[in-house]
Amino acid sequence: MTDNRWQDRLFGGFRRTSERLTDNLTGLFTRSTLDRQTLDEIEEALIVSDLGPATAARVRDRLEDQRFERGLDEAGVRQVVSDEIVKVLGPVAAPLEIDAFPRPQVILVIGVNGSGKTTTIAKLARLFLEQDYGVMLAAGDTFRAAAIGQLKVWAERIGVPIMAGPEGGDAAGIVWDAVKQATATGIDVLIVDTAGRLQNKRELMDELAKIRRVLGRLNPQAPHDVVLVLDATTGQNALNQIEVFKEVAGVTGLVMTKLDGTARGGVLVAAAEKFGLPIHAIGVGEGMDDLKPFDPAELAEAIAGAKPAA
Repeated sequence: MTDNRWQDRLFGGFRRTSERLTDNLTGLFTRSTLDRQTLDEIEEALIVSDLGPATAARVRDRLEDQRFERGLDEAGVRQVVSDEIVKVLGPVAAPLEIDAFPRPQVILVIGVNGSGKTTTIAKLARLFLEQDYGVMLAAGDTFRAAAIGQLKVWAERIGVPIMAGPEGGDAAGIVWDAVKQATATGIDVLIVDTAGRLQNKRELMDELAKIRRVLGRLNPQAPHDVVLVLDATTGQNALNQIEVFKEVAGVTGLVMTKLDGTARGGVLVAAAEKFGLPIHAIGVGEGMDDLKPFDPAELAEAIAGAKPAA
């Protein structure tokens, strides 16, 4: 996919988010003065658009400082929103880098069932293959036979080896075998699927802790990354998931999926503002090429409808 096609997909994916922001601001651009009530309503409109209270408050402060003498200017508001989004997202935009030594670099991928976790693993593997890295998958979500089967299908489709066991098997044992095989065969990246049954936090925490112990015996630095996959359509609930998974799994970075199917893409900004975790990639479709490292300036323009200031 060319950069232009990716940009078209990005802007298309965020159209509903941008339209939601427009709808929430409708009626405010006809005010003759930028008074306190109007500023309050702009701030509320931004919060309702899932951009988060901190970003909304900063936009309000900037608008108040600039004091539009001729009333409220729509282009000016969008410019300020765009600039503030870039300020939040710029520092956390961080593609996954494969730099572990010794190899393999072990990436645990976590997330609730239905978040697009398994598909995202395949897309990440594809990205690494395009960079000429050797990739292996490990089916560590042994709680669901469907998860094992789906990951096997993806491994075959993209042409990478996979370590898997039976439903109900020992996830830590599978990870142990996968690391041993990856090491022996010169694999650069081992991506491990993990269970997503967040409704039983203690059980999930125990399983992840066991996986970490097993990895530590083989490589004290592993896992090198713990990537949380989030479904953008869940809106503010995504923030709750980050909170819980940080506690149970030690999240080191985020991937947000399904941004093409929601009007709540602003939650990406709220997540960056609240947690400051690296955002490795975003997904705006179901195709294998629909997951990419993101450009904060492009994303700000897609949400706010205005290019951020240079």
